[in-house]
Amino acid sequence: MRPAIIVHGGAWDIPQEMHEAHKNGCEHAMEEGYSLLQSGKGALDAVEAAVRVLEEDPTFDAGRGSFLNAEGEVELDAIIMEGDELRFGAVAAVQHVLHPVTLARAVMERTSHCMLVGEGALRFARSIDMETVEVPELLTCRELERWKTIRAQKSFEQREVFDDTIGRYQRKGTVGAVAIDSGGTIAAATSTGGTPNKLAGRVGDSPLVGCGNYADSRVGGVSVTGWGESIMKVVLARRICEGLERGLDENESARESIDYLHARVDGLAGVIVLTRDGRMAHSYNTPYMAMASMDGRGAKKVSI
Repeated sequence: MRPAIIVHGGAWDIPQEMHEAHKNGCEHAMEEGYSLLQSGKGALDAVEAAVRVLEEDPTFDAGRGSFLNAEGEVELDAIIMEGDELRFGAVAAVQHVLHPVTLARAVMERTSHCMLVGEGALRFARSIDMETVEVPELLTCRELERWKTIRAQKSFEQREVFDDTIGRYQRKGTVGAVAIDSGGTIAAATSTGGTPNKLAGRVGDSPLVGCGNYADSRVGGVSVTGWGESIMKVVLARRICEGLERGLDENESARESIDYLHARVDGLAGVIVLTRDGRMAHSYNTPYMAMASMDGRGAKKVSI
């Protein structure tokens, strides 16, 4: 098997002036992950490294620069999954961690659990000597001002953020990556700061196995971005893998699942897919989706 990787930086109505930043961020993350695959590292290492790059980039809604919740706090969610044994680790509503994807991997590899949340996840991070940061390390002035603006509104609907045709919210996207290594192992990771002005403790689709992320080396891997409350209702990532199991190709399964999401629950999302033989696809029902990929032949694609 020739290594391959695909990453995304969110699906929403990305303004033209932000296209280059999104493409550059996704390309940088993809190249970081692909370089590890080329050096013989595994798919888990590749997706973790790619997502860490995106978590450090305030262009995206993950790690540094994430949206603030209704209390003006940064709460982060992430998941990482290995498709050989269906192992995964996840964290949700965790604070003071720049790289929740790395914490999620530690949950998978260093505990008998699959998910830790909130203060418990933070205590675990500190117990394994993971570096933690103060709020200013995660907060940007842009997000603070956005939070103040939203709080001043009389009404605010979460769905509007993902279907924002007049540019009120300057949406940023959840991030994710899927990779296959030379041994045929597929791994996937997803990381997010959630939605703006969410209630404290809100958890979306991103860290939930089968919803915002899934990997099965016998079938393929998926990472999802979009309106979490709709994505959770249809278990979108697992649905795409089930489509592959039914014989649909990667494009058909991705599109069928997005169409079902929209028809069944009026949902909005974007997905990336990588199959067990290295084929890749992405699909979305928002105006744009940021992504970058490198296939097994070394062909690079960067697009919005």
